Amino acid sequence: METSPREHRVLLSCLVILTAIAVAFSLAWLRPMMVPFVLAIFVVLMLTPAIDFQRRFLKIPHPLAVLITFFLGVIIVFVFYLLISSSIVQIAPYVDSYDSRIKDVLGKLMTTLPLEKLGIDGQSLLSPIVENATKTAGFVVKSILSVILGILSSTVLVLIFVLFLLLGRPSRSHQNETWQKGEAKIKHYISTKFFLSVFLGIMVGSILKLLGVDMALIFGVAAFILNFIPTIGPVIATLLPLPVVMFNSNISLAAGVSAIVIPGILQFIFGNVVEPKILGDSLDIHPVVVLMALIFWGMLWGILGMFLAIPLTAVIKLILEEFDQTKPIANLMAGHLS
Repeated sequence: METSPREHRVLLSCLVILTAIAVAFSLAWLRPMMVPFVLAIFVVLMLTPAIDFQRRFLKIPHPLAVLITFFLGVIIVFVFYLLISSSIVQIAPYVDSYDSRIKDVLGKLMTTLPLEKLGIDGQSLLSPIVENATKTAGFVVKSILSVILGILSSTVLVLIFVLFLLLGRPSRSHQNETWQKGEAKIKHYISTKFFLSVFLGIMVGSILKLLGVDMALIFGVAAFILNFIPTIGPVIATLLPLPVVMFNSNISLAAGVSAIVIPGILQFIFGNVVEPKILGDSLDIHPVVVLMALIFWGMLWGILGMFLAIPLTAVIKLILEEFDQTKPIANLMAGHLS
């Protein structure tokens, strides 16, 4: 029995929806393997220019160029994790000092409020609040350390994938035009975003250090990392120093306000002026699609999924553009409704 064109479209739409649901469940189930693999692919895209440079200008054989670049990447990763680990270690000494500061601030607040007139014992109310705050701070430190250890354990798998992907990467002459175009766009986005984020992190950390904010190195590293999450990341990075500024009596009001306002202005300039000017419309993804991608990949793969959301969405859009049946979806992702 033949189906009408309308019924065929309905069946095709249902099939696409069911396939998308099945793929989403598969990606969530295969998260322990897929996340390191996807990370390795993006690392390879960042390292391939170094290999091409060695082969073209230094006339180094491909296997040797791969090994040199691979070990260079290992060194960069090692330095990066040393930086993160040292910044995390710096949190521990501040936990006790901020515990006492929180007690002082809350104690002054309790004495200011007319609690005794209401029949409330301020000390009995203060003790559980401080105890819970201390427990929460310790839990946060332990959680951050466990996340770092988890990333370190998966790094070995990522590096193995990177090595084999670099060794098995086809030469440019064997790549089709679509692959070359997509690789160039993603490579430009990742490398540019990386160096801009490094520069932003250095600036934010330096400004906070000059203003006398504790844990300035940590906030600089956070600004670097969170800049990879569009829209949401810069807002979180700007507000992160707020509790430290509030409970530090050594910081003046002007310095405290500057510690929030100046990094906020920097984040705004980078996100709305510098990055659009340098990156342009290289990925051509609508802001609403960006937000939906952050939610979707964050639900599937957690925080790392949010970091990978934009490059993965760009890859999906490039694939959809190559087929006439799915090209309207790609245009919709770019915000082209016509």
